[in-house]
Amino acid sequence: MPSIRAGLQDIQQRIEAAAVEAGRDPASIRLIAVSKTKPAGMIREAFDAGHSLFGESYLQEFLEKRTDPLLEGLPIEWHFIGHLQSNKVRSVIGKVSLIHGIDKISTARELSRQALRQNLHADYLLEVNTSGESTKYGMAEDEVLSAAETLFTLPSITLRGLMNIASPDEASARNEFQRLRQLLKQLREVSPNPEELSELSMGMSGDFESAVMEGATMIRVGTAIFGARGLR
Repeated sequence: MPSIRAGLQDIQQRIEAAAVEAGRDPASIRLIAVSKTKPAGMIREAFDAGHSLFGESYLQEFLEKRTDPLLEGLPIEWHFIGHLQSNKVRSVIGKVSLIHGIDKISTARELSRQALRQNLHADYLLEVNTSGESTKYGMAEDEVLSAAETLFTLPSITLRGLMNIASPDEASARNEFQRLRQLLKQLREVSPNPEELSELSMGMSGDFESAVMEGATMIRVGTAIFGARGLR
């Protein structure tokens, strides 16, 4: 297994190559190092290699890591990229820069309620189930625009864009990335503040280059940096 530093360098080089091929600025694409199930020591190794943006999916694990002596006090930007249940919102808000996994109006309402209650502001992405798989979370594509009017008016939270987890098939994934990009464009057309809708979180270790080609602004890579996922 290559070192974490080498893994980060390889992914960054591949992001840059895909961006150049697509005629995009590589600096417009942010790499989220998916550190779920990985120990604090590996995160620290990535941080010492110059990376500061990490994504976590399991609430209790994340809460333990952010106060770990190896990581506490470091200028780490945390994103919560896993599915977030309404009853867990209060424990995440204020501790991460961006929440990726909001997939219901009811969860967005709870996020707003907790933000108001704690006198905070929260940025989030709406998760869309572009693959149509019943085992995946996410709002159906045809529900997004109808939900937009409500989502745009919720106080103390801001919808920043969309995210998905694409199908494992490469051709299907590419098509889903295209559709998510188009859906974001449609959202911007009906938004009172379209400049706020700028993020597409899509692409993982096996398909991020296709995602970059289709407009991803954030990609979520874990295995290609840290190795195979450990046990929780």
